[in-house]
Amino acid sequence: MKNKIYPREQMKHYLIIDVVSVVFLFYLVIPAETVYGLLGNFLFLLVFLGAFYCGLWFRDWRLLAAVLTGIGTLILLGLEIGSPILLFGFIFADLLGRARSKWHIGIGIASIALMFMLVPWKSTYGLLNIEFTNLLPLMILEMIFPILIYIQEKAKSLQGELNEANQQIEKYIQQEERQRIARDLHDTLGQTLTMIKMKSELTTRLMDRDPVQAKAELNDILATSRTALKQVRELVSDMKFISFKNELEHSKKMLQSAGVKMAVVERGAMPLLSSVEETMIALSVKEAMTNIIKHSEAKQCTVILETINDVYFVKIMDDGIGLLKQDVGNGIQSIKERMQTLQGKAIVENSSSGGTTVILQLPLRPGKGE
Repeated sequence: MKNKIYPREQMKHYLIIDVVSVVFLFYLVIPAETVYGLLGNFLFLLVFLGAFYCGLWFRDWRLLAAVLTGIGTLILLGLEIGSPILLFGFIFADLLGRARSKWHIGIGIASIALMFMLVPWKSTYGLLNIEFTNLLPLMILEMIFPILIYIQEKAKSLQGELNEANQQIEKYIQQEERQRIARDLHDTLGQTLTMIKMKSELTTRLMDRDPVQAKAELNDILATSRTALKQVRELVSDMKFISFKNELEHSKKMLQSAGVKMAVVERGAMPLLSSVEETMIALSVKEAMTNIIKHSEAKQCTVILETINDVYFVKIMDDGIGLLKQDVGNGIQSIKERMQTLQGKAIVENSSSGGTTVILQLPLRPGKGE
């Protein structure tokens, strides 16, 4: 900061305006005949520039001190030069809107109002006059300006926090994708390649003893190889976005192959979710279904989808043994972390009728649940 003259983030929008304003201020003040004289006028301008420079870099009490100093300087100059000097109050009204404290903004706005009362009163000996009436819109604008700038800066700050949160979510999704691909490679492609290896060894032994059977095994190896190629293509195509509905269909087939019946109950239309939200929900459901297959010993699974009071619920219930084996690596923590990333919640508990219930709660932004 010591080696910089002007904040980089303000150069794009404010540098030209500030330079033009300072040049006009010098043009107005230097030749003016005041009781302070030429040297006094110049010193007031230096104080003004010092306060302006301090206000550029600070957002705490030093900004308030800079604004009060700048407004005080304008008052003293305005008492001699007249009401045109009040126009330069916009410079400090703009800086005031960047203060972190609302109290500081309130005090600064009060000083702007005081400036508009003192200068016309001194020059015309009263407030209820035509000059003050003409200046009233300018005073209102300069008093409102800090509030508008504060709202704009607040919105910019919230947008920055939102962008940062989205970046963290994207990084989390990428990490989850890597873990998902590793699991899929191990659970699907790994098994397929193991089968190819075993059949190749069997074919080698059958080549001389039973050529017909060996040919049949080679055909199986060919079919299995095609299956492995298809699995690789599916992994590559699904690396980023994961469709929730597609994941439900995939889970249903996966559960059926494990001897578990799955029913999906949709109570109302599915809300419009972002790609991040849908992917996180799909990953959480996938983890829950994997737990059912590995640990629950269930025969029936029911998935209920509904929206209640701007919250999207995904409830997964099974009739298995419950959380008796929760010391096993069942991914419950991963599900909770995913939902927390979306400002949601995951509840994993034993059902009163036996089995396990997983409830995913995703808060919806206004309008999404319609």
